[in-house]
Amino acid sequence: MPSLVRFVLTPLLALCVLAAFAGAQQPPSASGNAAPASQTVSPASPAKAREEWRDTSGYPFPAQAETVAAAQNMAYAMNLREYCADVRIPSDFVRARLARFSQITGREETCKSLLDY
Repeated sequence: MPSLVRFVLTPLLALCVLAAFAGAQQPPSASGNAAPASQTVSPASPAKAREEWRDTSGYPFPAQAETVAAAQNMAYAMNLREYCADVRIPSDFVRARLARFSQITGREETCKSLLDY
């Protein structure tokens, strides 16, 4: 049992502490100091083009929010695929769920389009 604690649980605990510490830090402002909450600027609209200094097109990995949204959409799509495949579930129920998922994703979803996830 002590070897299990030393080799498995200790690194896991260290990762949790590091993740909590990294999540608690605020991003620095343009001057290099942490920006107070009153000076943070929220984006005006998502459709507005990003400013040049905010361009993230060269990043090798997507932002955390994009990854979370993709994972949630995949889980929802997998559930809907089960609904589509089960003939015991009424078609009206499946159509209503597909319409709701279409609102979330912003595109027309059908049982066949769920294969994209």
